[in-house]
Amino acid sequence: MRFPYAIICGCLFFLSTPGSTCGQAVGFGCLGFVGGFGGYSFQRYTPTGLNDYISVYNQIRSDTLSSPMSKFGTATGYRVGLNFFRANIEGFILTTKGYYQSLSEKHSSAIETIEGSSSATFKLDMKNWGIGVDLGTSITKALSWKVIDAALMYSSAVLNDTRNYPNAVTEVNKYKSESSTFGYSIGTGFIFELIDEYVTIEGLAGYTVFSIDKVQADEKYLTVDEQSTAPMQNFIESGGFNAVLQLNIGFPL
Repeated sequence: MRFPYAIICGCLFFLSTPGSTCGQAVGFGCLGFVGGFGGYSFQRYTPTGLNDYISVYNQIRSDTLSSPMSKFGTATGYRVGLNFFRANIEGFILTTKGYYQSLSEKHSSAIETIEGSSSATFKLDMKNWGIGVDLGTSITKALSWKVIDAALMYSSAVLNDTRNYPNAVTEVNKYKSESSTFGYSIGTGFIFELIDEYVTIEGLAGYTVFSIDKVQADEKYLTVDEQSTAPMQNFIESGGFNAVLQLNIGFPL
């Protein structure tokens, strides 16, 4: 995690240098801009433990499954946050920000037996809190290139396992990550101005690094599979490609 940490510290140092004066904030408020943003988020990830569990789940029920459970690996959702500070310094656009991101993915299976129809639904929810910086430069009056976007994240996950049986009460188990974990993201993107610097559309693509080892419900860990008593230890093994499309609204300071 040293690489993104060094980028964030370097950008903050750049902001604090004597050359970063009010006179250089061309096109911005004297002290820069502050504002909010929100938009759509897409995340690839590798849930090795969860997908292994699903493989065994499908195998056990192969004779009765009318619709097998699909594997996980692509989550979508939203991201909202604040741009604490955004300013044009020596031709570079520096932004410090914080955000909250909610992602989810859901898959179901259907089983047909002589007793009737049953089903299972797994829904994975991931929450991220992030803080970071990005550094960009103007290409044209309306278009800017975000050269690098770096953020540190605090992540958690919840798996909802819902089972429906014939003529029986629905069974629900909620498995939560044993503890929240730190990760980071590195990316690049573009910013298109709709109304000067006040309203912009931003597109970001990058790579996210995070992992979650164990999830538990009422102090009982999710096991490697339904036939095992060993706790799963690689629920989400790694992150992957991520993309965000968001609307920014800023106000001059």
